[in-house]
Amino acid sequence: MPTLPKVSIVILNWNGKKYLEQFLPSVLATQYPRFEIVVADNGSTDDSIDFLKANHPDIRIISFDSNMGFAKGYNEALKLIISDYYVLLNSDVEVLPGWLDPMVQLLESGKEIAACQPKILSWKNKNMFEYAGAAGGWMDKYGYPFARGRIFDIAEEDRNQYDITEPIFWASGASLFIRSSVFHKMKGFDEYFFAHQEEIDLCWRIQLAGYKIYACPSSVVYHVGGGTLPRGNSLKTYLNFRNNRIMLSKNLPFTKKVSIIPFRFMLDCISALKGLFTGDAGYFWAVIRAQFAFCKWWLFFKKKSIAPTNKKGKLYGYLPKNIAWLHFVKKKNYFTEIEAETN
Repeated sequence: MPTLPKVSIVILNWNGKKYLEQFLPSVLATQYPRFEIVVADNGSTDDSIDFLKANHPDIRIISFDSNMGFAKGYNEALKLIISDYYVLLNSDVEVLPGWLDPMVQLLESGKEIAACQPKILSWKNKNMFEYAGAAGGWMDKYGYPFARGRIFDIAEEDRNQYDITEPIFWASGASLFIRSSVFHKMKGFDEYFFAHQEEIDLCWRIQLAGYKIYACPSSVVYHVGGGTLPRGNSLKTYLNFRNNRIMLSKNLPFTKKVSIIPFRFMLDCISALKGLFTGDAGYFWAVIRAQFAFCKWWLFFKKKSIAPTNKKGKLYGYLPKNIAWLHFVKKKNYFTEIEAETN
């Protein structure tokens, strides 16, 4: 019989002892025959490492001296891990015993499939989709990410309406199952991002290289969300707006870049002003800071970012319209309504 592929479940931890205590038991109960768990610690100042050594001595620990962020933290950790597949798993995720098998079977079915994600439901309300990925990520013409089951801040109830295994634009970094060879071929995450949207950038580059990203809803996990930076946090807002603009600049073809990026600048300014007029000064300044930070990247750091290997691959999970217009003006709140706009 052929040997089953090895899967390394890699949890990047930063001061997350409470989540390791709560959710590691479910990961340890994984029934797939050939897997390992690795905790990469990003310079935690709590007693996460002591807890692991005392309670889970068989789990491999990779320790870093400082918090390098999601992107560099995973890049450095995965350089030290030899495996057929990686699962990049947030520490605040509960998994089911059979969660790995469907994703292994999916990627084993075709070498063109580079990565996938499970169906991600809310741990707090397990019949609802979770914000960070839901049933698979999409992106619109202007770089706004959304997901099957989540449009902006509206998460749908899971009624098995997205239980179709199909290509998507991006797989969530909360539970990203990826072929190790492709991860390294793409040079991993763009470390300038630090955190937020680095997985979307990676998935975009993967698709441009000719591979596919899939949703695998027969695998289910439950995500708490906001374990490191909660939604509404000014730093999170800043990173999302800055990184999104960088991602567009890197991956769009020139003919689209010259029209889309200025339009996004205008949309971002409108969003900032809306925050100011509704009393959210923190949001306003985070968006404004992100615009200046993008200019700084363009002038001084652009050459250090990871560019796509080519820009000829077909993009799946792409909406050739403005989802903000469809949602806020035309009042389309559900993914099925948005998807209908692609026809």
